[in-house]
Amino acid sequence: MEISQDKAAWFAAQFNALVANIGRVIQGKQEAIEQVVSCMLAEGHLLIEDVPGVGKTLLAKSLARSIECEFNRIQFTPDLLPSDITGVSVWDRSRSEFVFKPGAIFANIVVGDEINRASPKTQAALLEAMEERQVTTDGITRPLAAPFMVVATQNPLEHEGTYPLPEAQLDRFMMRTAVGYPDRQHELEILDTHGITSTYPQLTAMTNAHEIGELIVLARTIKVAHSVKGYVVDLIEATRIHPDILLGASPRAALYLLRVSRVRAASQAREYVTPDDVKEYLHPVLGHRLILRPEAQIRGAQVADVVDSVIASLQVPSAIRAASS
Repeated sequence: MEISQDKAAWFAAQFNALVANIGRVIQGKQEAIEQVVSCMLAEGHLLIEDVPGVGKTLLAKSLARSIECEFNRIQFTPDLLPSDITGVSVWDRSRSEFVFKPGAIFANIVVGDEINRASPKTQAALLEAMEERQVTTDGITRPLAAPFMVVATQNPLEHEGTYPLPEAQLDRFMMRTAVGYPDRQHELEILDTHGITSTYPQLTAMTNAHEIGELIVLARTIKVAHSVKGYVVDLIEATRIHPDILLGASPRAALYLLRVSRVRAASQAREYVTPDDVKEYLHPVLGHRLILRPEAQIRGAQVADVVDSVIASLQVPSAIRAASS
């Protein structure tokens, strides 16, 4: 099935409405908001990594509030148990049987605040849910309702009492983004709008879980030319042979890059993906997956610079050819 121009226009309108609604609370951060919405519509999970006080948790909560759906927030702490996330079976005396009490993971959007403060055992409770969209407890597998998205936050500077996410966990996040500090003008606007009270409680839902599901299905129908698919594979392969990279991107990264590129094309009311769509989200998709060699780190090399060099090393397929082939 191919997407029609009318459907593409409706997708773009819904996308922009969501971005604008979240922008009422998170001011001056259009790029970060678009990444959050794109990640959700690409059926991915998002890691927001930034310093305290820039609105990481508020961004995640604003996304959830903009959609009429089930929403849970998990505050990750060292004493958080895996069963707090997945759920636990308790004895029901009236029924004389064990009854399953769902954990916080059973929601459409799950915000994991300061995920690196929980123990590795607790962090691992998210692995099955994030990859397979199901939870297995007591030998019983329970599917998670669609749409399903985990938005996790962490502070990259504070290391005391934290447990760094292992590569297997990081790879399950489709994208990693940062909010960053606002510029002077937007910070003045923040003082005006949030100086007395936050605008977050006044945020209303712009859509619902059913419509989000329809948008996700539409994104899957966006056409991707063979040349553009080849460009995605070449980019991923280039990270594996780059002299400064110890661990390159996985096939999962290629799939994620293709999915989010489709969403980006649909958000522009286009029925096909261009190389620019792929490049737009290359940094958020690859930034947390690549591990530099020690000698590159000693030289002061940065992952972002290496990704830029990968882009520059490859020939970009023609956009016209990408649209028509």
